[in-house]
Amino acid sequence: MVKLWIDGQKVEVKENTTILNAAKAAGITIPTLCYLESLNEIGACRICLVEIKGCNKLMAACNTPVDEGMEIYTNSPKVRQTRKINLELILSQHDCRCASCVRSGNCSLQRIANDLGIVETRFPEHIVNKKWEQDFPLIRNNAKCIKCMRCVQICEKVQSMNIWDVANTGSRTTVDVSENKRITESDCTLCGQCITHCPVGALRERDDTDIVFDALADKEKITVVQIAPAVRAAWGESLGLTRDEATVKRLVAALRKMGFDYIFDTNFSADLTIMEEGSEFLEKLSHKETEVFPMFTSCCPGWVRFLKSQYPDMVGQLSTAKSPQQMFGAVTKTYYAKLLGVKPDKIFCMSVMPCLAKKAECAMEDINDANAGRDVDISITTREADRMIREEHINPALLTEEEFDTPLGVGSGAGVIFGATGGVMEAALRSAYYLVMKENPSPDAFSKVRGLQGWKEAEFDLGGTRLRIAVVSGLKNARRLIKAMRRCEVQYDFVEVMACPGGCSGGGGQPIHDGEELAGIRGSVLYGLDKSSDIRFSHENPSVIKCYEDFLDAPLSHKAHDLLHTCHFKG
Repeated sequence: MVKLWIDGQKVEVKENTTILNAAKAAGITIPTLCYLESLNEIGACRICLVEIKGCNKLMAACNTPVDEGMEIYTNSPKVRQTRKINLELILSQHDCRCASCVRSGNCSLQRIANDLGIVETRFPEHIVNKKWEQDFPLIRNNAKCIKCMRCVQICEKVQSMNIWDVANTGSRTTVDVSENKRITESDCTLCGQCITHCPVGALRERDDTDIVFDALADKEKITVVQIAPAVRAAWGESLGLTRDEATVKRLVAALRKMGFDYIFDTNFSADLTIMEEGSEFLEKLSHKETEVFPMFTSCCPGWVRFLKSQYPDMVGQLSTAKSPQQMFGAVTKTYYAKLLGVKPDKIFCMSVMPCLAKKAECAMEDINDANAGRDVDISITTREADRMIREEHINPALLTEEEFDTPLGVGSGAGVIFGATGGVMEAALRSAYYLVMKENPSPDAFSKVRGLQGWKEAEFDLGGTRLRIAVVSGLKNARRLIKAMRRCEVQYDFVEVMACPGGCSGGGGQPIHDGEELAGIRGSVLYGLDKSSDIRFSHENPSVIKCYEDFLDAPLSHKAHDLLHTCHFKG
């Protein structure tokens, strides 16, 4: 243990603790801008500078270890003056039109500038603009980049994609797409983790809210919206709601007040996905001698993009089942259009997703099978949905909870846990067990796959067959698993992969809380909803059963294959 003094307060911490963490342990806040624990501790922003007695220069608190007897001042006149100058220099190269910035009110640079009392800067403005592909789901504004390097580190160390890198030298140094590529030429998976870890508005999703507002205003359109499982665990965070207040039924009320005609639950099509994907897996198991294993889940488009670009020879091991988003769109513009007695092209189908990659997925030419344009017309993020609620001047805290519409608004607990890492696997195993054994297992029989570990594995008995399964979240972990498979170090029958750490709960389209990782908290909300659900098995969802009886015939039927499955080699 090391004893030291911080702002006159005696502190005792473990050896090699940084000044920043020592101060935090003592309840003393040191402002940071570029810092991300264990990922970006490079002291680039120079905002966390502190004064150490006997030291001629100020030191970065984020990467300076404590020493016995240190006397540290975190807010001395010298520190305050230097910190202000450093921040003003950053502001001189930053587009400060905050009122029109997507991160206004949720920007670390804005907050620190306010905290330091900066009302004007003494340095001339020098802002560099650069063209960007505005149709791409991920938008970068070079004029807002503060060169903190967070996006570079997240993409490399957590996702292993290396999409971002340092460009140019000296005063022209900036961050850009690596290898001098355009973003559309890169292998970007659209996981969106660079967005959720950017401290400012330099990275954001493409805003598609105007398209939705136009559809709502079109009296010829029947507007249908689906809400993804993970959205219900996060949508209220940026609207000032507690988790008890931010129920999915209150979100339903907000969307209905906004003017949507029908509001449904992606949990319905998550259950549909389980019926198709689970049946597909059991079919493969029955021909184990001729099939290639493991079978990979296919509901995460970020993961599918990763596999196609990084390991194209393994694309054939993906389940052919579409994602819940796309299954919902296909069913809406066929089965539900038939129930309504309308032409499919009259329906505008929108999804609220915790994800950027969903924007690209619904735009893929080869994934639309309802013969009415796009099966899903547009996909917006949780953040965009929240912005729409604010734009409509709706105060959701004052709304009475309302129910989903039927029949596509009925979902099971198995469907809701799709939003947490391990949830797809657990839901699939629950129904696979039933399909083999003709009886339900305990709903929590497969809980070993839960948890935030980046790579989990387990074995389960399925009617005398020993299943070896793995669950992975985060693309670096996916790469580790595939490399281990190729070296024949591990063997699995079924593998779930989610591009974002923690699964969809930690998705790149979720509300941003700088310095906080909330996938675990949001995931626990989803597991709580599963536990309290009246239906905990996908095969017991009455709306799914009715859909098969009246329209799809059976899992893996000819019609189900046409509408609910895809060929990954085309898109």
